[in-house]
Amino acid sequence: MALTRIPPPNFADRVRRAVWQVAWALLYRTTPNPLHGWRRFVLRCFGAKIGAGAHPYPSARIWAPWNLVMEADSCLANECDCYNVAPVILRRNCIVSQKAYLCAASHDAADPGFALTGAPIEIGAYAWVAAGAFVGPGVTIAAGAIAAAQAVVIRDVAPGMVVAGNPAREVSDRGRPVLD
Repeated sequence: MALTRIPPPNFADRVRRAVWQVAWALLYRTTPNPLHGWRRFVLRCFGAKIGAGAHPYPSARIWAPWNLVMEADSCLANECDCYNVAPVILRRNCIVSQKAYLCAASHDAADPGFALTGAPIEIGAYAWVAAGAFVGPGVTIAAGAIAAAQAVVIRDVAPGMVVAGNPAREVSDRGRPVLD
């Protein structure tokens, strides 16, 4: 997917981000792990679309909740980063493990000012982004696929495939149907 240029934030954008950062620090980050319902509520107050049973953990860093979709029973684990300048969509029953980095933005290296660019990220139903993996802008990890620990995923991953390494390459096929 092609990256699109993202305009610099205006005053209203900066205020919205500042209010979210305060809310994250006071109302989200400080909650015990089991209080997923409360964190779903806080995220919804800031425009996130959150399904029933979604598990946003307290130390998951979310840059812009208004660009976040978490379907039913999806998981954004502790210490993961969701830099969602562009939309990030977590389909049902997917898992984004600890310290994973979902990066929906980059910079235009051809621009002397390195303009901000971005593209949506989608993690498919029953997919798993393992600990410490990096998922770049515009990437879709399809249903049932796995990005192994520390993988650097910069291209789409086909359904049911397992990718690993830097850059991520297919290492196996899960060989079973994806539950829908």
